Amino acid sequence: MRIQLGRLVALLVLALTLSLVVAACACGDDDDDGGGGGGGGGAAEVEETVKASDCGPSPGERASGEPIKLGALATKQPGTDFSEIPRMAEAYFKCVNDNGGINGRPIEYVIETEQTDPGQAASQARKLVETEKVLGIVGNTSIIECDVNHEYYEQQGYYVIGSGIAPTCYSTPNFAAVNMGPRYSSDGATQALIRQDVDKIVLVQSNVPGTDYIEEGPRLITEDAGLEFEGLKENVPIQDANSAALKAVQAAGDNGGVVLNFTPPEALKILQAAQQQGLQDRVKWGCSTPCNTDFLAEALGDAWDGKLFVNAELNLITADAPDSNLYREVQKEYAPDIPLGSFSQMGFIEARIATEALLGIKGEYTKETVNEAFLNVKNFETDILCEPWYYGEAPLHLPNNVDRTVTPEGGVMVEAEDCFPISDVDPAIAQVREIEAEDPSLTGG
Repeated sequence: MRIQLGRLVALLVLALTLSLVVAACACGDDDDDGGGGGGGGGAAEVEETVKASDCGPSPGERASGEPIKLGALATKQPGTDFSEIPRMAEAYFKCVNDNGGINGRPIEYVIETEQTDPGQAASQARKLVETEKVLGIVGNTSIIECDVNHEYYEQQGYYVIGSGIAPTCYSTPNFAAVNMGPRYSSDGATQALIRQDVDKIVLVQSNVPGTDYIEEGPRLITEDAGLEFEGLKENVPIQDANSAALKAVQAAGDNGGVVLNFTPPEALKILQAAQQQGLQDRVKWGCSTPCNTDFLAEALGDAWDGKLFVNAELNLITADAPDSNLYREVQKEYAPDIPLGSFSQMGFIEARIATEALLGIKGEYTKETVNEAFLNVKNFETDILCEPWYYGEAPLHLPNNVDRTVTPEGGVMVEAEDCFPISDVDPAIAQVREIEAEDPSLTGG
């Protein structure tokens, strides 16, 4: 179902903020300790055997010949820059080109940007397809373009691998995201608090259009658990954090749970106000993915250790595992100006998925063969995601539907709960689980 532009733009605050502020807060730290999106270690954890050259099939052999052209479209405007995601994808592709390329051929990557103007978003998509003649689209991250362009991509036969912001990104056959967006992340935070045996859930969000859509998921999950649910909204930027914190705690009641769905600075205001009033132990506290940042963990201090349960759609940036280690090495060598965090993790994974798909093509590289390869991605395993990622033919795509919970400890985010499935009480999740059950090969079953 199409949604209005105003609603999509309003979702900016709550949607793929998924570390917008994390990135902003990490800009001064470009080494392996930098960035947001979680903690729990540092550069010492990186395995000595991992090198950036591991990104390609033939280390040290620079690709040559006719390029394979791919493209991306991202929102880039004052105060809102999602181009970090395709820029990290570009860094990975450069690494691939330096280490064998795609069967010896380099990837040429074209990044276009838009400023939340529907006409511009449509024009830039057509520029990629009709003027640049890209064979595939990888890394798209735009506030409005899923709504503006998804029918065009369907008509043109493109299967986009990207990052979702608007609900439309999760409800079309031609877009598959590596993230899960604010509704399903709030679902996960709600589930985490229910497991803490709370008696009621209160979801607090920004007072903007579109939040009713997000609220519906946590409401369904809470009521299915036999608990009372209440939704609250606060104008942002928050001017009276003390009042917001007190109102949330009073609504939740003794042994209640409060789930926040804000950017890190706004969530921090409420959490610090709760601490100042001695409210942090009155209820259990949770937060959607944007709170998964060491910026927030450090600012809160040890008074919140183990007391805030944050949904995490991606692994800790310091995880000692093959793709996580390679991600940091590629960032250090090819994109040191891009901070470690959820955004750059997304771009890295999107490029990894596309590269593996391209390497599997036998014969000519055409729009048809490239998009068929993207569509046919199944059981793509990476330690950055809890479960294998997939595309496949389906009316909607939500392949990232299993994630983890993190909590602050000693100024960093650490894992509090291992990977768990987002509840299929939420109808879209139920539909996706049916798709996975009908074709177990999507997830390696």
